[in-house]
Amino acid sequence: MTEAEPARLRRLGPDDDERPARALVADLRLDQPVGERPRVVAAMVMSADGRAQLADRSVGLGNAADRDLLRELRTGADAVLAGARTLHAERYATLLDPAQQEHRRARGDAPHPVVVTVSRRLDLPVGEIPVFGEAGVPIIVATESADRQLPGCDAEVDVWRYAQGGMTFGGLLRDLHARRGVRGVTCEGGPGLLRELIAQGELDELLLTVAPKLVAGETLSVLQGERFGDRGLDLELADVHRSEHHLFLRYVRPT
Repeated sequence: MTEAEPARLRRLGPDDDERPARALVADLRLDQPVGERPRVVAAMVMSADGRAQLADRSVGLGNAADRDLLRELRTGADAVLAGARTLHAERYATLLDPAQQEHRRARGDAPHPVVVTVSRRLDLPVGEIPVFGEAGVPIIVATESADRQLPGCDAEVDVWRYAQGGMTFGGLLRDLHARRGVRGVTCEGGPGLLRELIAQGELDELLLTVAPKLVAGETLSVLQGERFGDRGLDLELADVHRSEHHLFLRYVRPT
């Protein structure tokens, strides 16, 4: 009986193939829908021990390259999906710089991607989320509330109402494609929304930034919710980059 060949680990090459964040985003094909729904790419950052927050926010985990990548994802996508708690906790504001807005205009798109969030009871504290006060920013709020109203704000807010228990991410994504022509969505969490999106089979790719920090404690992880069975869900590694001591991993769902 012959001895099994030992497993081998491949070392990453030297930093001689640097690419700007915009080039990485171009590889994601956010202008190409998947059937009748937009392509969906999630971007998350975590510490080396798997925590998604530092002092109750993700701010502080990423570096300049991570922030640049996030902005370019927003520039390249037609819509940005984020949970209501994430909008509130991270105090979303000024999604794009003027240069990125101009880049969108130059390719024939609106200056701002559509901000999409889910509030099943429509209890959003819009006065505490700065992006709701930004004139000209289109926002869609998906809800299962039949009659509750949001207070007025400067953003262009459109409430999409679904039947009680009838709001699914598949349905929302198909509606975004059919009603707004959305071709690509970047999902920014939070951990509960992302877990639900994956569970419903609506995620195409995951961009995961690993920060060189240890956090510990009871802080949220990248995904929150029930376990995906005894074996979990498989991913395939498509690309790896680094910037300083941060690691950037691109995963795709197997077809």
